[in-house]
Amino acid sequence: MPLALLHTSPVHVPVFDALRDEHHPGLELRHLVEERLLKRAREAGPDAVAGEVLAAMHRAVAEGARAVLCTCSTIGAVAEAADIGVPVLRVDRPMAAAAVATGPRIVVLAALESTLGPTAELIEQEAERAGRPADVSTRLVEGAWASFEAGDTEAYVRRIATAVDQVTDADVIVLAQASMAPAQHLATTAVPVLSSPRLGLAAGAHAGDGAAESGYAGQ
Repeated sequence: MPLALLHTSPVHVPVFDALRDEHHPGLELRHLVEERLLKRAREAGPDAVAGEVLAAMHRAVAEGARAVLCTCSTIGAVAEAADIGVPVLRVDRPMAAAAVATGPRIVVLAALESTLGPTAELIEQEAERAGRPADVSTRLVEGAWASFEAGDTEAYVRRIATAVDQVTDADVIVLAQASMAPAQHLATTAVPVLSSPRLGLAAGAHAGDGAAESGYAGQ
């Protein structure tokens, strides 16, 4: 039974396919690309697209998905809150938990301002859950998203890596959006840098396994 991935950009498809091939061979992925969701969420807020997110995930379940992984940080909380009869995960929650475990001074970088608040809130949730302190600060990587929208992924990643290397007052740096992951390997900082795709896919794969074994019937 497949794991469905809800994306708001097609650039994520080859990234997650490559991670699947490397770490989870044999795992069947179904990609749902809904670019309009991010545009509307940026304009009117994540709650404005809750109905469309729910409908997309219901379609995935109807097609046999055993779990759904939302790869967009802006709409992640909306997706995660839905009850569709199978586990629903947001790709950045495992990253947030790892950040809290790494140290209290956490700097969140994002290319989209709409992602900063949801990611900071998620990290604070994980800190409360773990009973650990978390001093979360957020920074927007100016100009990066314009490069992304122009299709210049090289410039996009380079801008993010430069911003990462400028952070000196942190125990860990969090790359809020899945599309930022390549900058993790381009940056030269000694501060630990976390991105969401690998950790999120692992959680999605295991959630689907658990649902199949237990006959999951709701959240």
